[in-house]
Amino acid sequence: MTDLVIRPLVAGEENLFDSMPDPLPQLRQVAYADGIAGGGYRPETTWVALRAGRVVGRAAWVLPPGAIGAPWLERFDLDAEPEVGAELLRAAHEALGGPGLYYAALPAHWRRRPEVLAVVRAPMAAAQLAGLVERGERLRCSWTGTPLPASSGRYDFRAPVDAAEINTLVARIAEPDVLTGVENALAVGGVDLATDPLAWLGDNFKEWRVAVDAGKPVGLAGTAGDACFPQLAYLGLLDEAARPELLAEAVRVLAAGGAREVIADVDSHRVAVLAELERTGFRQLRSRVVFASPNSQE
Repeated sequence: MTDLVIRPLVAGEENLFDSMPDPLPQLRQVAYADGIAGGGYRPETTWVALRAGRVVGRAAWVLPPGAIGAPWLERFDLDAEPEVGAELLRAAHEALGGPGLYYAALPAHWRRRPEVLAVVRAPMAAAQLAGLVERGERLRCSWTGTPLPASSGRYDFRAPVDAAEINTLVARIAEPDVLTGVENALAVGGVDLATDPLAWLGDNFKEWRVAVDAGKPVGLAGTAGDACFPQLAYLGLLDEAARPELLAEAVRVLAAGGAREVIADVDSHRVAVLAELERTGFRQLRSRVVFASPNSQE
């Protein structure tokens, strides 16, 4: 690798990043130029590996303006052997103060797609060679207008009485089914979406829904219709039987407000939740595999 040059970009070299063809064009990602314009991407936190002047590896860390956390690795592409990618990451980690989180974005059902595996094996192997370990996988799903299941009539649905009711229900829900944008909430605002959703989503909860069975709350759905895209941001249950109808009701509320697409994120190991999302009409958009330092508490 004696002909290899590894370095960060300098201002004015942004086109160098895009000189490497996108290996996964089917992914919905923020374009690098748009990220630079918005301030999330910066030349000094973007690194490239060049061989004979050609970009064979690129890595871009992102941190939106005003964020209180550390930058995370959002884009990492490699057209070389894993050792090149590992050398690139180690050099960047040393300059940036140590390894942080790496969110590897992948197309839906990537493990069953040989053409995708051929692209992602090298960067994922490079991340592991650089000392990162896999910490889990989250799936992003999308509803785009599929007819919703009819209600059985068993549950009533209403808006929360106030923020105190939301906080009380959240405190009783050990593991929410759906948390959309949990990574951004933590990195940008330092907020744990699972335990304090209002701190991230704000106090406009008129479109949230509480599922009620025989007068008792059994579930909570927190929606965000005015975020960057309509989303089911939080779904938590005290009675798992309420999942299908609360999920459908939350989407129905967003659709009534004009949403043509609703986004929901779920951990890949939550098989029952994913199955219910699919029965409601959601389809997988992409996967996000989380890599972190072995010593990280994330």
